[in-house]
Amino acid sequence: MTTAFITHKDCLGHITPDQHPETKDRLLSILKAIEDIDNQDLVRESAPLGNEKDILRVHPLSYIKKIMSESPSTGIKALDADTFMSPGSLAAAYRGVGAVVCAVDLVMGKKVRNAFAAIRPPGHHAEKETSMGFCFFGNAAIAASYALEHYGLSRVAVVDFDVHHGNGTQDLLWDEARTLFVSSHQSPLWPGTGSSTETGSFNNIINLPLDPNTDGKEFRAIYEKVVFPALESFSPELIIISAGFDAHIADPLANLNLTNKDFEWVTERLCDVADFCCDGRIVSTLEGGYDLEALAASVKLHLEVLLKRGH
Repeated sequence: MTTAFITHKDCLGHITPDQHPETKDRLLSILKAIEDIDNQDLVRESAPLGNEKDILRVHPLSYIKKIMSESPSTGIKALDADTFMSPGSLAAAYRGVGAVVCAVDLVMGKKVRNAFAAIRPPGHHAEKETSMGFCFFGNAAIAASYALEHYGLSRVAVVDFDVHHGNGTQDLLWDEARTLFVSSHQSPLWPGTGSSTETGSFNNIINLPLDPNTDGKEFRAIYEKVVFPALESFSPELIIISAGFDAHIADPLANLNLTNKDFEWVTERLCDVADFCCDGRIVSTLEGGYDLEALAASVKLHLEVLLKRGH
């Protein structure tokens, strides 16, 4: 088996205002960076459109209708100070949902061992009835809920190493005892959630706030001490990664000091846990990362580890 890389050109059609950090150039930089990866090693898939049934696993119909009603026919519409919609945004968001569901199908169907969804807009800030932080639908939570229901799994873990707390994923999985959500994130920092006291209805949430200027050595230590033992104890049948790369030292939106090699390391170690618990099954989905050079280099390393371990 090998690795799937799932994306779609519609994800380039989500247009944000000039100077906005979440731009189509993020995805273009990733696509450029992986051009030299052999297609024989990487299964490149076109993301299907997500369907309403899968979104309804975590978001109510009223919210879906609200997002659809906000979609502009021309121009760019602000949903809040950070989150915008253009005429192509809805299709991009639906491709994101389709990409993570497709990834779960490929991994659970043993067509590939792991998969990476290169999508935008990101998803981990979208709460049950609120779009925010550049996000519309909770892609990681949708993938987890789909795996639980469609494949009858009993335990799915979501690990989020984006620099911002995955408040949306936490909200969507708060009452889901069959999931474990782990988020490491800078604190204090927007959105202001993610205290270690936020543990979910079934102690199924682990938040690891990191002080500004935390470096790779400290990051690795807390993952070794807390994250990997918790995952092994939970023994997931599938691991989903909310892969945000904005904890990089070069990123303009935050103040953690990770490097490309730290993202390579955490990917490798999560693959170790997946090998131990769930036959290597990993679905990774792109979240943040706003320095284009750092993002492209980090994603390439992330993908290369998945490829190596996929074999």
